[in-house]
Amino acid sequence: MDCNELVELVTAYLDGALDPDTRVRFDMHLLECDGCERYLQQFRETVRTVGRITDDEIDPRFRNRLLNAFKDFQ
Repeated sequence: MDCNELVELVTAYLDGALDPDTRVRFDMHLLECDGCERYLQQFRETVRTVGRITDDEIDPRFRNRLLNAFKDFQ
């Protein structure tokens, strides 16, 4: 697995949605690549931080812009 593939799969990894073979390849890459290990930790921290934000802390206009930006994201 290369760094680009890891970045594409990080959400599925955190959701526990990778098949066993891909999970092993992902974990092996993390063991060999400090940059991707840091990326994964930063991604986890971002998810934790964003998860603590409540609706009343976000300007409604900004919330709508975010929802619109990601509504077609797959």
